[in-house]
Amino acid sequence: MAVVMKRPTIDRVPPGEHVPTADERIVMSNISRDTFEAILRSKGEKRRPKVTYLEGTLELMSPSRQHEQIGRTLGDILNAYFAYLGLEFNNYGSWTVSSSDDKATLEPDECYVFGDQSKHRPDLAIEVVWTSGGIEKLDVYRHIGVPEVWFWIDDVITFHILTDAGYRQEERSRCAPGLELARVYPLLELSRGPVFLKALRAEFPIPERAVGVASSPRRVTALRAPRCRRGSR
Repeated sequence: MAVVMKRPTIDRVPPGEHVPTADERIVMSNISRDTFEAILRSKGEKRRPKVTYLEGTLELMSPSRQHEQIGRTLGDILNAYFAYLGLEFNNYGSWTVSSSDDKATLEPDECYVFGDQSKHRPDLAIEVVWTSGGIEKLDVYRHIGVPEVWFWIDDVITFHILTDAGYRQEERSRCAPGLELARVYPLLELSRGPVFLKALRAEFPIPERAVGVASSPRRVTALRAPRCRRGSR
């Protein structure tokens, strides 16, 4: 049974109203690709604002502290889980990824590549929806061709698998088919600190065969890759 947490998503913020815990978002239309590329260059390696671009519409979003906390905590949990399984992976965080035709670009909250690290897009992306609104992220991910996307919305995680007809929500992840969300939700309630790390290591003890465990879960590499794949329809 899922653990119910009390961190509801903030619905659309009315124009002119300030909500301290909400994400800050600006959406602009009729933005050329050249203009968008100039914005990306001026942003450089800064984490904020996060950018989303789809066929001339640009979204700039500065995540709230609560948004960042959830995303990073979920990333830490998945790092430990994949290492626990002995998977070969890398966590690329908010990697700026684009479609092959440059019509879509997005920066996930967290993203993963399994196996071959020369891929031009992640196998798995994580999106935290703390404040609703903005560009429909699954439309962007479909253009890019990301096989699997997870959403955290109102303390519930859902799995979305890319098919020829678009994304289909499924009961289980294909990148982490054995993961029980009942093991994840209690960890998400904890602040990232000694208590969280102790609970994380108890839940997903990293095997001795994993490499790089002592330094940081984000840099763990292991022995094999999961079978992340598109759906048939």
